[in-house]
Amino acid sequence: MPTTLRMIVDQLMAPVPGPAGRYTEALSRALIETAPTGCDVEGIVSSSLPSDYERVMDALPGLAGLYKSSLARRELAAAWQFGLTTSPGGGIIHAPSLFAPLRRHDRTTGGEQVVVTVHDVLPWTHPESLTSTSVGWQKAMLKRARKHADAIVVPTHALAERLADIADFGDRIRVIGTGPRLGLRLPTAASAIAREFGLPSAYLVTEGTLEPRKGLIDLLQALGRPGVPDIPLVVIGPESYGDQHLATVAEESGVAPDRVRSIDPADAGALAVVISGATAFVAPSHDEGDGTAIIEAFTLGTPVIHSDTPAYAEVAADAGLSVAVGVGGGYVDRLAAAVTAVVERPDLADRLSIAGGDRSNAFDWRDSAERVWQLHADL
Repeated sequence: MPTTLRMIVDQLMAPVPGPAGRYTEALSRALIETAPTGCDVEGIVSSSLPSDYERVMDALPGLAGLYKSSLARRELAAAWQFGLTTSPGGGIIHAPSLFAPLRRHDRTTGGEQVVVTVHDVLPWTHPESLTSTSVGWQKAMLKRARKHADAIVVPTHALAERLADIADFGDRIRVIGTGPRLGLRLPTAASAIAREFGLPSAYLVTEGTLEPRKGLIDLLQALGRPGVPDIPLVVIGPESYGDQHLATVAEESGVAPDRVRSIDPADAGALAVVISGATAFVAPSHDEGDGTAIIEAFTLGTPVIHSDTPAYAEVAADAGLSVAVGVGGGYVDRLAAAVTAVVERPDLADRLSIAGGDRSNAFDWRDSAERVWQLHADL
């Protein structure tokens, strides 16, 4: 009989799969493609519509099958939180999040395994960025993971250190990096897409919201500093966050509102057009668990300016222009200087583009999947 790795792929059925869905799909596909001889991959999902099951199977060609819980996602999440169901049974289970059946099991045989994934520690560091329900659920599931998970996967060593400060997992934390989203390459219609978006000949691009920790407000203030080039900013993200609006914050920062616009690329190809056409990709966040956003910019050869938050510093490994966030102020001015340098010095931009392209080779979903297979083999 084949050895079956049971992957929880429920996020692919969400109305908006988001980053968690992209991670789930990319890793699951790579696990299927790299399955060792005599091994296969099965999916686990909550109760849903037949069309949702079909969408999962279409997204993951080669999947051995689907285990379909009798409980819908909300009910299954609550049941797993309190250990009230035996669904989906035993075996080797890999969860791309904390959404997992964490319960007591026999760790001595190797045939019963549960591995979960942690992408950030926001419930502890920035609970205001989440709903109270999400904070409570994630904290409860991490407690269950501390008791019952055979291993906890994180995308960076930086996050591993922060997670170890929150709970004692011993030697069970494993670092397995991410990669760029599937399909992130320039389409044949790249020029038409650029015209459709109305992209200027030169612009900066960033990804995120006006949530303070994301650093977008800092970037807008940097662009409003005297002497900074009058270059447009394209924001991949929503126009509003709470009662704040992008145009208003830009104007308050000394940036003409017509210099700033938000867009929402429909797919990975359109996103590639936006990022690859930029003079630089700016990642000003104060706190991140991984560096997937800058990996994607590196992949497309776009020069990267990033904060020195530990996850970014680890992923970039000097391939981007790092800007110290610091604790005593001055971040906005340092960010302004970095933007000015990259925009006004083509030689610096070229060096960053080459360095980023080289660095992108270190991030590959097949490598991540092989590490996951090895992790379960070790367990």
